[in-house]
Amino acid sequence: VLSIRGIQEEDPPDAQLMRLDNMLLAEGVSGPEKRGRGAPMAVAATPGGCPNDNSIEHSDYRAKLSQIRQIYHSELEKYEQACSEFTTHVMNLLREQSRTRPISPKEIERMVSIIHRKFSSIQMQLKQSTCEAVMIFRSRFLDARRKRRNFNKQATEILNEYFYSHLSNPYPSEEAKEELAKKCSITVSQVSNWFGNKRIRYKKNIGKFQEEANLYAAKTAVDATNVVAQGNRANSPSTPNSDGFLAPCHTPDGKI
Repeated sequence: VLSIRGIQEEDPPDAQLMRLDNMLLAEGVSGPEKRGRGAPMAVAATPGGCPNDNSIEHSDYRAKLSQIRQIYHSELEKYEQACSEFTTHVMNLLREQSRTRPISPKEIERMVSIIHRKFSSIQMQLKQSTCEAVMIFRSRFLDARRKRRNFNKQATEILNEYFYSHLSNPYPSEEAKEELAKKCSITVSQVSNWFGNKRIRYKKNIGKFQEEANLYAAKTAVDATNVVAQGNRANSPSTPNSDGFLAPCHTPDGKI
C-alpha cells in the first residue's frame, strides 16, 4: 500500500531556516502568542487619567507586531495546507500508476522529498520576508521614537535652566510643567519624563553635572545682572544723546 507515513527527510535541518525560526520566535511572531510581545495590551494611564506616552508607543508597537504575526500565521497555514493537498494529489497519481507499473518505495520517497523541498523554499521566503518586515518596522519605530525624544537645542536649554535654577527641589509643579511644555513645544508628559531622567542622571553622577550646573548658574547670574542694568537705564532721569551729552530735561511748562 502506498503511504507517506514513515517517510523521513534525509536532508539535515537547514541552518538558514533555523536562524529564521529562532528570530521569529524571539520577536514573538512564531510560537505561542505572548502577552507583552505579540498581543496588544491595555494602555497605561498616568495618575491624572491621561495615557502615558511610552505606554501608547509600546501599545502601538505591539498592535502592529500582532498584525504581522496574524498575517504570518495565515500565510503559513495556507502553505501547509497547499503542501498537504499537493502531496496527497501526487500520492493519488502514484497509486493510479502503480496499477500499470511497479513503483518502489524509493521512488515514492523521492517524489515526496521533491515536493517538500519545493514548498520548503516557499516557506523560507515567507519567513525571510516576515523577518525583514519586522526589522524594517522596528527600525522605523525606533527612529521615530528617537526623533520624538531628541528635543531641539532651545528646548533642552530651557529645561536645563529650570532644572539648575531649582536644583534644591527640581520637581516642577503642574503649572510649571505646562508653561515649560508651551515654551519647548512639547507635551507635559515629555516634560515630566525629561525631569525624571535628568534627576536620575544627576544623582548618579553629580560630579560630571556639577560643571554644567556652574555654567547655568553663571548664565543665570549674567541674565539677572543684565535685567537689573536695563531697569536702571530705563528709570534714569536723563540719558546721553547721540553727541555724548546729557539730554536736557523739560518741565511741563516747557522750561529747561
